[in-house]
Amino acid sequence: MISHALTIVVNELNAHLKEIYAMDTEVARPGNPSDGFDTSNNASSRDSVIFSVINIREEKTLKNQPNFRRDETTLKALYENPPVFLNFQILIIAPHANYSNGLLMLSRVLRFFQYKNVFTQDNVSPASITGNAPTNDLDCLESFKLIFDLHSPSMEEINHLWGTLGGKQYPFVIYWMRMLDLKFLGRPKEGSLVREVVTKISHKP
Repeated sequence: MISHALTIVVNELNAHLKEIYAMDTEVARPGNPSDGFDTSNNASSRDSVIFSVINIREEKTLKNQPNFRRDETTLKALYENPPVFLNFQILIIAPHANYSNGLLMLSRVLRFFQYKNVFTQDNVSPASITGNAPTNDLDCLESFKLIFDLHSPSMEEINHLWGTLGGKQYPFVIYWMRMLDLKFLGRPKEGSLVREVVTKISHKP
């Protein structure tokens, strides 16, 4: 589900770049910056925008939810653990061989998320949902609402980040992608609802 969420956003960005800037290639893609980039003569592999998950945090405000729900039709209580609500810190890098082109692409990314920072199944293209989606339906999102908020790290945080990645610093920006709810679609346990409360209790003689 995490992969599908990031893929949907990347597909939307690529479609935007093709439509607005008439780009004939898909430049945005998920990737791991710690793997490094091609520094050979064929530098075209660097001319892309890399999306990478660098941090995952649980949304604490939605943690305390009931572990059951009422089914008024069958008068049953369905017991299941509540979903896990997560926020993701997304690092977006433009490691272009030409530094000016990297800054250019990064500015286009920033303008895209300024224009559209909320992604739902109703406001994205069906092609963005199906394109490069996981092959197993259980790994795909059925309904979602992804909100992108710009994050401004301190110089100390930037130093730790690139030191951890073990590479040179490239033009980059960080967004929080919230909020993704993860839930296994299993069959919940059933129990009977309390239909009557007896307040008068007496003992038989």
